[in-house]
Amino acid sequence: MRHFLSGIALAAVIATGAGAPALAQNLFAPVVYVNDSAVTRYEVDQRMRFMRVIGAPDASAAAAEQALIDDRLRVQAARQIGVEITPEGLQAGLEEFAGRAGLDAAGFIAQLERAGVEDGVFRDFVEAGTVWREVVRARLLARVNVTDAEIDQELQRVIETPIIDRVLLSELIIPAPPGQEAQALQLAERISASRPTEAQFAEAARQYSAVPSAEAGGRLEMLALDNLPPSLRPIITALQPGQTTQALPVEGAVVLFHLRDAQGTLRPGAREQVLDYMTLRLASAGDAAALAARVRNCDDLYVQAGDAAPQVQRQTVSQGAIPQGIAARLASLDADEAGVIPAGAGADLVMLCSRQPALAAQPQVATTALPDDGVEAAIPQSATPGIPTRDQVRDRLFNTRINTAAEGLLADLRADAIIRRP
Repeated sequence: MRHFLSGIALAAVIATGAGAPALAQNLFAPVVYVNDSAVTRYEVDQRMRFMRVIGAPDASAAAAEQALIDDRLRVQAARQIGVEITPEGLQAGLEEFAGRAGLDAAGFIAQLERAGVEDGVFRDFVEAGTVWREVVRARLLARVNVTDAEIDQELQRVIETPIIDRVLLSELIIPAPPGQEAQALQLAERISASRPTEAQFAEAARQYSAVPSAEAGGRLEMLALDNLPPSLRPIITALQPGQTTQALPVEGAVVLFHLRDAQGTLRPGAREQVLDYMTLRLASAGDAAALAARVRNCDDLYVQAGDAAPQVQRQTVSQGAIPQGIAARLASLDADEAGVIPAGAGADLVMLCSRQPALAAQPQVATTALPDDGVEAAIPQSATPGIPTRDQVRDRLFNTRINTAAEGLLADLRADAIIRRP
């Protein structure tokens, strides 16, 4: 890793005269070794400044030191498998990260320098993240898989999760008069980073909050989500009950919110199902039962039915549109399971192919080599607002799993590393 000394810092060291060597020695003294790669006091200070600029929830010295240790391990792991960043790759990473703040790399570096952060700190941070992605891709990508069944489960969970429309909040508003903004922000960040319980947040509100709700521990009455400012709604809905927001600077103050409870309503149609099923009329209940015992899945029914295969009917419809007798039998079946319904002198074989929430129905369904049977036309063709597509769910599940696997790999690197103090 590269270490940089700004002209300002250098001038300060030179200006101390005889005391300069001692100051420089202390400033660049190692605080920890990671497999014999030193992390200096200066690097920790610079990373703390950098973390404050990017709004990290914890910008303490301990957090900065741990971040630098992890970055050392990431870069070392990359070098072990021959991964190195190119100048073009580094520049692309700088531009991508700066773009999150609506800036180009040069503009972002200028802001960092105004905050006393060397540009090399930004470059090292981006380099570690970029090469780590290549390590994760090389070592973990092939191990992570998302199945269709897992996508179905996640879609059902999303659909059946109530839409939050009412929240119970506690507030803590810390005054930030001119000249005291930094102190107010640091206090709010310290409270948020402590992950306070409801009781702890209430105690902090009584001690620090400057609004009337402080007497009640910051507790507010139930609020309609729509009554909150639009910019605040996604911040609140991202919380789980018991969680606290990060510090939110506003004019003249810094604000924290603690979510005590959230209530909502099911989206319309959340409980409605779409069933993909097959039926076949046979001469007797015995014939139907025998065929039901042989068939393994919906596609296999066309094979097992033999000469009767052209009479197989397959359709995908809303649960409410299925004839009552068939719907009652389907209710007790699992996917690829068949049952028998008496039909006068004969009997109907009924087989369930799939069952999914109507709001999750997708136009892509399993089809057979037989002529068009109308299955595709029965599936809703437009996406439901607020419901992710299957591809979006797959990406979300994949990203969650790959990130979890990456954290596990990093934990293994920490366990195997020789990390020591001077």
